[in-house]
Amino acid sequence: MAVLLRTSDPDFARMLQDRYVGFVNCSVPPVFEFDVDLAAPTGVDPDADVRVRWEQGQWSFRRGDFHADWDPGCGRGRIRQSANPYSVDAVLRIVHTIVLAKEGGFLLHSASAVRGGRAFLFSGVSGAGKTTISRLAPPGVTLLTDEVSYVRRQREGYRAFGTPFAGELARVGANVSAPIAAVYLLAQGPENHIDPLSKREAMQLLLRNILFFAEDPSLVRRVFDAATEFVATVPVRRLTFSPDQRVWELIR
Repeated sequence: MAVLLRTSDPDFARMLQDRYVGFVNCSVPPVFEFDVDLAAPTGVDPDADVRVRWEQGQWSFRRGDFHADWDPGCGRGRIRQSANPYSVDAVLRIVHTIVLAKEGGFLLHSASAVRGGRAFLFSGVSGAGKTTISRLAPPGVTLLTDEVSYVRRQREGYRAFGTPFAGELARVGANVSAPIAAVYLLAQGPENHIDPLSKREAMQLLLRNILFFAEDPSLVRRVFDAATEFVATVPVRRLTFSPDQRVWELIR
């Protein structure tokens, strides 16, 4: 889904091009456009948490480091922020969570990688091992992300897409996609093993790691329904592992 970011500051434009390398394609017509005004928001707590609301026919995104407004009807928006790449990252993630919720998909706090033409997702809270398992991936594995997985429902099932949202590896994922074979909920332990989960437990754990910010009951319901359908379709298992490359012998 192409998004045009428009700025009059050439240094900021170059910074974004470098940050999103591999995902910049000027030949694709944009679905949405954002004008970025490089001026820090005033009169707000710089540490304020994000708030996402539908107000007066458009979405309002507010956080201590940015203010953004977006009208999905006309596909236009505006971001007011300082000259840093993290605010834009946050706005793009919020936009995608809203769009994906309406399509039956979501963003998942997880690493994901492609092996043998199939995508595997590794989900967990911070410190669970997403970056570690990404770093341990053997040759032949294509990393989609070590931070936020992009899950989209399509006619033939669910696919995971690479994203430019880098985590601790500070490395942009590959701009490719693959059908999702399984989701592994990570836990660290002395041995590598995979355990089945009940649908109920899989659902509860998956919901904890789905990114969603909008204060909108109808969209929250759609996210819940999307997670329910996903768990009914895609195997979700627990993966306990030690920081050893041999864990990838289990991922097939």
